[in-house]
Order: sequence, then structure tokens, then C-alpha cells
Amino acid sequence: MESQGQGLHGRVLAALGPAITAGEYPPGTVLRTDELEQRFDVSRTVVREAVRVLESMHLVESRRRVGVTVRPAEEWNVFDPQVIRWRLAGADRPRQLRSLTVLRSAVEPVAAGLAAALATPGQCAELTEHALGMVATSRGQQLDAYLVHDIAFHRVILRASGNEMFARLGDVVAEVLTGRTEHQVMFTDPDPAAVTLHVRVAEAVRCRDAAAAERLTREITAGAMAELDVLAP
Repeated sequence: MESQGQGLHGRVLAALGPAITAGEYPPGTVLRTDELEQRFDVSRTVVREAVRVLESMHLVESRRRVGVTVRPAEEWNVFDPQVIRWRLAGADRPRQLRSLTVLRSAVEPVAAGLAAALATPGQCAELTEHALGMVATSRGQQLDAYLVHDIAFHRVILRASGNEMFARLGDVVAEVLTGRTEHQVMFTDPDPAAVTLHVRVAEAVRCRDAAAAERLTREITAGAMAELDVLAP
């Protein structure tokens, strides 16, 4: 019974979340609980559970005698992976991808430099493993398999930085990389130069060369931005 409830409130979320982030419900719009119950043919408990999730993302606020009010976009929790996913699925995808890639450009090179000083032998081995995995899946239109290694590589970089704030951005970066693949904002095969750069970053981290790790990672994020200029202008 519990899983059914989760499924029902998930269905309500899957409709309301993308609609709110796409601007179909402008800030200040009031969503009435009874109307939502009728529209989705669910109980008040299910609607409240969905609203509670939307409130945790700061997409809406719920007030007695007023209803559920859509909040301004500047108040949303834009780092929430689900909010990122919804925004990437909407018409605002190019701007969202650009915003997230700028964030990556600011954080990941610094994280790579720190990782060169702080990464454990195990983390160095993980970076090498995933960089080689990217090489192995970079041809033959294996984008899904490539994505697994790409996400894992960047998660290790952020975690190996030793900065817990950077490490928590792993989910954000994962959503960016996933969104690019799912919405076909990538070439049929990854750019060979970008693949090679990941191998060189892994080597720089292993060799404790912070300057090289930072510089090479900056080249990766610059390349990602250049791809957006072509594929999602």
C-alpha cells in the first residue's frame, strides 16, 4: 500500500514539477488542494505529500486558507537534482545547461587541483579506471555506457578535493551530464580531445601535479561550453 501511495504522489509530482519549472504556473499562482485532488483523482493525503516535496524544493509554499502558492524562480532550490532534471526537460534547456556549465567551470578545475594534492591511492585508481572506461566507450555510439564512466570520473574529482561542499555537487554534475545525453545535446560520439583530456587529468592527479590538473580540467569545461554554443545556442 505504501509503494502505491509513493507511486500516486510521484505521478502528481511528475505533472506539477515540470509545469511549475516551465512557467506554466507563474509565480503567485494558487493551486487549490481540492482542485488537485479532482484533477489527478487522488486523495488529499497524496496531494499533501506531493506538495510537501515541492515545498522542500522551494517551488511552492502552502498556507492555511490561501492554498498552495507558486514561488518566484529566484527562490527555488536550483541545486536540487530533481529541479535540475525538470528544468532540463523544458523549453529553457539551453539556458539551464549554460548556467550549470558555468558553475562546473568555476568549481571543477579548482576541485581537480585540490584532488592532485589530496586524492588517496584508491581515488587515483578510480580516476584512471573511469578515464580508461571513457576511452573504451567513446566510439561506436555507446553514449549510455560512456555516461556511466563520465559521471563517476567527475564524482571522484569532486570527492577527492577534500571539500565537502564540492563533493555535494556530484549530483548536480551528474544531472548536467545525464541531461546532455538524454536530450541529445552531444555529438554522436564524444569529442576525442575531451576524452584524452580526462586521461591526462587522471594522470596529473596521480602525479600530484595540481597546476596541470586544474589547467586540463579547465580545458574540459571550456570544451563543454563550446559544444553548447553549437548544439544548444
